[in-house]
Formats: sequence, structure tokens, C-alpha cells
Amino acid sequence: MDDSTIKFIVPDDSQAEMKRILTSVYRSLSEKGYNPINQIVGYLLSEDPTYITNYQNARSLICKIDRDELLQELVRNYLFD
Repeated sequence: MDDSTIKFIVPDDSQAEMKRILTSVYRSLSEKGYNPINQIVGYLLSEDPTYITNYQNARSLICKIDRDELLQELVRNYLFD
């Protein structure tokens, strides 16, 4: 059994798409009067899509993003940007 660690690299197009979707979801949550940071964090921790409003199709948009890839990208950006 190979115990080596595999590094996953998300292509730039995917990063741009994640940012576009996350920005759109953030905007939709804000417009509906929710605290977007709390709602997005709740979704990321629980994977429960009901944290995200259906307004402007935000729920189906965020479900298009792989949660693990999004978390990796958020941590990477927090640490290195």
C-alpha cells in the first residue's frame, strides 16, 4: 500500500469559477438579509444546503462547487495572500 501524500492542484479556471459562484452566493445571502459569512460557514461545516437561500439560484450554484476544493482554496488564500 502506498502511503505517500498526493497534492491536488485546482486549475485556474476552476478557481475563477469558484470565486464567481461564492461571490454570487454571498450577494444573494446579503440581499435576503442573512449574514453571508455565517451561512456559508454553516454550509461548509455541515454540508447542509439549507444554510444557503434558494434566492437567485444560490443553493444550486454552491452545490456545484466541491466542498473540499473550496476549503483548500480558502485556506490557501488565507495563508498565502
